[in-house]
Amino acid sequence: MAVIGFHCSHEQIAPGQLLRDVQHAERAGFTAGMSSDHFSPWSERQNESGFAWSFLGAALATTNLPFGVVNAPGQRYHPAIIAQAIATLAEMFPGRIWAALGSGEASNERITGEVWPRKEIRDQRLLECVDVIRRLLQGEEVSVDGLIHVNRAKLWTLPDRVPDLVGPAVTPATAARHAAWADALITVNQPADTLRQVLDAYRSAGGRGPARLQIHLSWAPTADDAAAIAHDQWRTNVFSPPVCWDLENVDAFDVVGANVTAEQVAGSVRISSDLGRHAAWLNEYLEQGWDELYLHFVGQHQQPFIDAFGEHVLPQLSPTAPAVPA
Repeated sequence: MAVIGFHCSHEQIAPGQLLRDVQHAERAGFTAGMSSDHFSPWSERQNESGFAWSFLGAALATTNLPFGVVNAPGQRYHPAIIAQAIATLAEMFPGRIWAALGSGEASNERITGEVWPRKEIRDQRLLECVDVIRRLLQGEEVSVDGLIHVNRAKLWTLPDRVPDLVGPAVTPATAARHAAWADALITVNQPADTLRQVLDAYRSAGGRGPARLQIHLSWAPTADDAAAIAHDQWRTNVFSPPVCWDLENVDAFDVVGANVTAEQVAGSVRISSDLGRHAAWLNEYLEQGWDELYLHFVGQHQQPFIDAFGEHVLPQLSPTAPAVPA
C-alpha cells in the first residue's frame, strides 16, 4: 500500500508537453503528481522553466491526481500570494493540493535584485513565511514587520480544509527543525543510512503526517543509454549545499558540471536498464518507511519511461491513492 507519484520537472520539459505527460502517467497507474517551481533550469541543456502555478491549475483540472508543489516563499514570492494560490487551488480541488515550503536557491530568487541572504537568515525568513501562510489559510488578518512585511492581509476565498504545508529536508538537522511546523516531510533519494537518519530525526522531534521521498532515476533499454541520459541532464544537480543554494545562473552550473563524471552522477540518480532492479530499489524505500514515492525520470522524453514503469514496475508495488484528509 503506497502512493507512487510522477514528478513534473518544469526545468526540463515545456509545460504543454508536461501536461500531456502527467495525464499519460495517470493512465499508466501513477497515483499522484508533484511539481517543481523554478524560474530557471539547472543547465542550458535542460532549457525550460514554465510557471508551476499555471500548470497546476491545468493538471488538477485534467487529471484526478492529487498534487504537491515545492515552493520557496519570501523573496521571489511574497508569502501572502503563495497563500492565495494555495487557497484557490484547494477551494477548486478539495484535498488534492499540498505545498512544500523551503528556503530556496539563488538561481531562482536573485531575479528580484534583492540581496541573497545567508542561510540562517533564509531559514528564519522561511519560518515567518510559514506562519503567515498558515494564518492566512485559517482566515486571519495578518500583519508582520520582520524579515518579511505584511500589511493587513486577509484571504477572502478559503478552502474548507487547510492544505498540508510540508517541510523539505535533506539533512537530519533540518528535518528535526521542520517537525515543529510541518504537516509532512519530503526529501530526495540519498544513501540509505542518510535517509534513515532524516526520517528518524523528523519522527523523533514529533514530526507528523506522511513521509514523502522524491527519487531521481534514469531508465532506458540499454545501460549505456540510461547512463548517458542521466549524465546529460543531471550532472549539474549532483552538488551538495551550499553550491546548489548559492550559484546564481545556468552558466555557473554548467561550468561546475563540466567535469562531472557518469560515476558521480550515479551517486545521485538511480540508473539501470533493468526494470526489476528499479522495482527492488523502490521497494527498499517503502520498507524503510517512506509513505509516498515521487519518481523523477531525469530524461526529457517521458513516454518510454511511463510506459515501461506502468507495465513492469508499478504492478509490483500495487500503488494506491493518497489517504483522503479527514
